[in-house]
Amino acid sequence: MIDTALQSNTDRRQLQQIIAGLTEGVILIEPDQTILWANEAALTMHGVKQVGDLGRDVTQYRERFRLRYRNNHALEDGRYPIERVISGEKFTDVLVEVFLATDHDVSWVHRVRSLVLTDVDGDPDVLVLILHDASEWADAERRFERTFNANPAPAIICRLSDQRYIKVNLGFLDMTGYASDDLLGRTVYEFDVLEQAQRRDFAIERLRDGETIPQMEAELRLPEGRKPVIVAGQPIEIGEEACMLFTFVDLEPRRRAEASLRSSEERFQQTFRMLPVPSALLDADDLHVLDVNQAFCAATGHPAEDLVDARNAKVSSWLDPFVTTVDRHLAHATSVRNVDLRIDFGHGEPLDGLLSAERMSIDGQACILLTWLDITERKRSEIELVDAIESVLQDTSWFSRSLVEKLANVKRAGDHPDKAEIDHLTQREQQVLEALCHGDSDKEIAQRLDVALGTVRNHVAKIYAKLGVHSRNAALLWARDRGHFATSKRSHGTHRD
Repeated sequence: MIDTALQSNTDRRQLQQIIAGLTEGVILIEPDQTILWANEAALTMHGVKQVGDLGRDVTQYRERFRLRYRNNHALEDGRYPIERVISGEKFTDVLVEVFLATDHDVSWVHRVRSLVLTDVDGDPDVLVLILHDASEWADAERRFERTFNANPAPAIICRLSDQRYIKVNLGFLDMTGYASDDLLGRTVYEFDVLEQAQRRDFAIERLRDGETIPQMEAELRLPEGRKPVIVAGQPIEIGEEACMLFTFVDLEPRRRAEASLRSSEERFQQTFRMLPVPSALLDADDLHVLDVNQAFCAATGHPAEDLVDARNAKVSSWLDPFVTTVDRHLAHATSVRNVDLRIDFGHGEPLDGLLSAERMSIDGQACILLTWLDITERKRSEIELVDAIESVLQDTSWFSRSLVEKLANVKRAGDHPDKAEIDHLTQREQQVLEALCHGDSDKEIAQRLDVALGTVRNHVAKIYAKLGVHSRNAALLWARDRGHFATSKRSHGTHRD
């Protein structure tokens, strides 16, 4: 019996006593390939309870257990650790996955090293396999592999000891067009992820010291061309081995967007300067004039430098109210259309115009684009037409009745040129105007129409702009004069169905 053989040898009995309580597994093998003894840890790592369950000898062990490497390749005959130690080979940290021959769903991961104990003559006396259970470590590594590969952020890992790449995820392969075999095993200098980095020398020093590499722009050499990226490095440990995890952000989409934005802004500037309508750009924060087009200079009679740097008292006298009107109408809206505005530019009669403005962003700066359409001649023509009609209507004896009615209609249109503007309001704006006419507050209108308070205020601002009025009372008078809605005040808290 095996136990008898151990007891017959004092040295072996003492060895057994020493290794029995070790947390590492130990298997003792005779030079004739007989499995002599194993401690409790070694039996547990194989899922058995007795030494005999491991097999009588090396041959039976190979029949009862199947071993493969972590890359899923089965170990060939003669390459089992138990066979290698029999041949006298010394090895450390051989990593194998062990399966029961009868159940491939049950497995363990062993990290194995060998030891040969010799007698006084130097001949092998006992062959020893020392096993460390690496199953939990392997599970953690598998979880890391799944997470690493599933993460869409491009990443690649190098080992710090030799600075060779050992892992790369699909995100990095998709971004660069490489295959994993093109990268794994190469050094960070053969495939330089820090090429043309902003602080390359600093990054290399941090890599050498195994310290965090802050984000910086760099370029990756691709199978075809180059790719701008932001690269960063984070020290990590994989299998108790110090590594550096490089992560990347693809800058190409941002570069294309920036180029497109620059192109769009250049086209805007060209269009802005060629507009036949007087136009100006204001800083949205302080309403300072940033730029004007040629038509604006022609309409105001002032050169661009006087308007952009408005220190001239004459310019300020009309420009300040001009800008203030824009600010007032854009207080609760992003745009305003066709606000009546009469301005005295100081070089003749005051001019009538329609002011429109809209908030926008240009080159990252919040701006207001405003346009001013001169309608002085149109208003003068309308007044002259009405005056002419009034003169004609004083003596209608030689006009037909139908012609007199048509002239009277034209006169009324001249008196109230905006009578048809109710049709210019959207259905929602008409609902808001009707509620205003019945005395509802902004809050009551918001509750009645089931919209946000800010939405109601935006509608009110647009109604004012379209009707050419500047207050709630003016809007009520506009509607009353045209008989659009009844203007009776309802009791507080009640609403129409």
